Amino acid sequence: MSTTKIAITVDDNLVHQVDELVKEKIFANRSKAFQVAIFEKLSHLHHTRLAQECLKLDKAQEQALADEGLAEDLAQWPDY
Repeated sequence: MSTTKIAITVDDNLVHQVDELVKEKIFANRSKAFQVAIFEKLSHLHHTRLAQECLKLDKAQEQALADEGLAEDLAQWPDY
């Protein structure tokens, strides 16, 4: 995967906290710490959005579709 260098402005306290994590060898460097933080935040936002979209589903309608599919599947099974 290719990478791109960017410049960001970060609160001094946050930089200090990241530096401590680098010092404790939790991250190899500041760049890696920020990469992981951004990746985790974006991942969380994606999963949160998926959960919000799932809440919009009509539970009764979804159950009816699942039951309909199950009935069709059962009809295809051979008798033993």
